[in-house]
Amino acid sequence: MSLPPGFLDELRTRSSLSQVVGRKVMWDNRKSNQGKGDMWAPCPFHHEKTASFHVDDRKGYYYCFGCHAKGDAISFVRETENVSFIEAVEILAREAGMEVPKQDPRAQEKADRRTQLAEVTEMAVRWFRLQLQTGAAGEARDYLAQRGLSEAALERWEIGFAPDSWQGLWDALKGKGVEDDLILGAGLAKPSAKGGKPYDTFRGRIMFPIRDARGRAIAFGGRAMDPNDNAKYLNSPETELFDKGRSLYNVREARTAAGKGQPLLVAEGYMDVIALVEAGFEAAVAPLGTAITESQLQMLWRIAPEPIITLDGDTAGQRAAMRLVDLALPQLEAGQSLRFAVMPEGQDPDDVLKTQGAGAVQKLLDAAMPMVRLLWQRETEGKVFDSPERKAALDKALREKITLIKDPSIRGHYGQEIKDLRWHLFRPAAKSRGQQGARRVWGNAAPQAPMPSTKASVLVTDTEGRSAQHLREAVILAACFQCPEVVEDFESGLEQMICADPAHRGLRDILLRHADDGAAALREKVSAVLGPDALENLTAQRHVAITPCIRNPGNREMAQMTVAEELAKLEAMRGLDAEIAEAVEDLSGVPDEGVTWRLSEAARAADRARRTGQEDKAEYEVGDNGARISRDERSALDALLGTIKYEKKKGHGR
Repeated sequence: MSLPPGFLDELRTRSSLSQVVGRKVMWDNRKSNQGKGDMWAPCPFHHEKTASFHVDDRKGYYYCFGCHAKGDAISFVRETENVSFIEAVEILAREAGMEVPKQDPRAQEKADRRTQLAEVTEMAVRWFRLQLQTGAAGEARDYLAQRGLSEAALERWEIGFAPDSWQGLWDALKGKGVEDDLILGAGLAKPSAKGGKPYDTFRGRIMFPIRDARGRAIAFGGRAMDPNDNAKYLNSPETELFDKGRSLYNVREARTAAGKGQPLLVAEGYMDVIALVEAGFEAAVAPLGTAITESQLQMLWRIAPEPIITLDGDTAGQRAAMRLVDLALPQLEAGQSLRFAVMPEGQDPDDVLKTQGAGAVQKLLDAAMPMVRLLWQRETEGKVFDSPERKAALDKALREKITLIKDPSIRGHYGQEIKDLRWHLFRPAAKSRGQQGARRVWGNAAPQAPMPSTKASVLVTDTEGRSAQHLREAVILAACFQCPEVVEDFESGLEQMICADPAHRGLRDILLRHADDGAAALREKVSAVLGPDALENLTAQRHVAITPCIRNPGNREMAQMTVAEELAKLEAMRGLDAEIAEAVEDLSGVPDEGVTWRLSEAARAADRARRTGQEDKAEYEVGDNGARISRDERSALDALLGTIKYEKKKGHGR
């Protein structure tokens, strides 16, 4: 609509912004100066305790220093009442005693018809309410009483009843002189396919009026009293007044309650909303028989920055939540998201209120999970990630979802949160694999007490082997901190490092969780978690300091080669230990002194092979367990296994 020049300026001049805003906020009297028109209040657009919402009455302008909402009286009415520009102008004009200039004839005709349709729908509200008091509605009244609705609640929600007759409402409206076209246009009746008299849309149903953000009756929802009815709930058809994808049940009252600080709750249906509001959760709304649409999502965010979706504890409720996650991801903004409160299995909010009370619902709301957790749950729940391929499939699925987020900052935070969750998922699995490996090597029987001489053997007191492992881990960690870009290539190997040293374990964990942040951020993280000297202590060790990639920081290729080589050597050491352990287990009984001596000699030979400087030049072969083992180590291992087989055979001979 085109308005004459100067009309909006005069409207803004006549409208007191502080009076318009004052209907939605509580002014902070300590901070405000009413005489100067300098007013402060908690922002009605986002939840806060401090008064950061500023109104300059003289300039007719508002601004929030928290969420950065800004505008004039017209924009404030548009946002808080969820109305169009011209509707906001009409509201302010009425309050200011001004007449809005006439629209063009066609637009005026359309507005007049919408007004007439709303008036007819309001007449239907009153008629349905009267029918609830008749004898034909006895069963409906009993049902509502069983659902815990008092007379006051029935009055508040304007609940009515549509008798099980074909033309009850039609005849009532016609008796008041309403034209056929308006009754049909409001969706209250349908034309007969046989050319007869139109028939009522709603028959034999409990009726719930649906109002828009301005409070106008625009449609109905009806619950069937017949349990065999194919449609348990039926909404009005879409009309010039009613677009169910752009409407929310109880939106007007919920906006007011949310403006006073109550959390905005999204339930599945009418009865859930009514139950929540009656229990004190007044900012509750529901979509109208469909999954939440993009328009409804935007409506929710205009009311509150972080609505809580209350999910029924069934499969359908879970599926609806997952669809909503996909819809919301591309529209996320800083401070604008969703949280999800999951009801107990097989229950909805109304069930929880009836069985456990409002306190139980509040606990569920307090524990509502952020959207990123629900996204993670969808991709991981009930699945097993016991192979690299399955882990890669998980990574791919999550990556595809995260890339839908347009805001780069939010996308980065989602990526970090997913990385943290991935870490917690796979670390227990790694530990479990280690435990399974231990059971495979050592069996389930309780260990026998070792002989005194066995306690002193190299097989038990092999500190050199652990020392070599510690040195290699130090080189690997230092190389990764010098060039964090290589971490992604070796995540699996890093996860499997034993890291008996807590300092190494702490450094490894920080690398796996924060490598994407870059070298500088990594150093800050290490300093904050492990102390300012942790990295210096690592790189100052002589065997680390002389490593080529440490002397040439930033050389990615050199760092990759170093990490790959050292991880291969650690894997070979693990393979050697596993084979020795399996062979020792094959011996029946506790080794005698002779066996202990021979095993000690073989273990020393294996350890010399580990520590020799020639290992770096040795060629590698694949061991029986798939590990890469140097030929020096293979020779020592063969000597050890030969000794064990000899002793075992000799034992059997006895």
